[in-house]
Amino acid sequence: MTQKLYATAKLVKDLRIAVDDGRAHSVCLDLPPELGTDMGPTALELGVMSYAGCFATIFALMAKKMRVPLKDLEAKLEALKSDEAGTVTEAKFDVLVKTDAAQDIVQRIFKLTLENCPVGKLFEKAGVKTSYNIKTEK
Repeated sequence: MTQKLYATAKLVKDLRIAVDDGRAHSVCLDLPPELGTDMGPTALELGVMSYAGCFATIFALMAKKMRVPLKDLEAKLEALKSDEAGTVTEAKFDVLVKTDAAQDIVQRIFKLTLENCPVGKLFEKAGVKTSYNIKTEK
């Protein structure tokens, strides 16, 4: 099955761009103060935010499918953009999982997350070197 995803980008003012998904959700993009008006994340920052958000969403979804209750979940992502490549080349995740589940169960959820995260697959196919530090607390 093929699913269509939609996006529209419209110039608002100066370098501020409104992007929407065709489903009544929108975000304003902008550039930092030295170039823009800093009214929103840059498109690249939004891409990195999407990666972190997708990882957390899929992790929570896999936990739910496995009937593993999560008390809390936080995925922090630090991405490195090299001037040479002109884009993100490295991504480092620090993930905090609060659950009573055993460590092997958390690792299984993590493995399933990597296999099913569509934004993660995009970063992987782009050759972004990604590392994960998963910390589990009760």
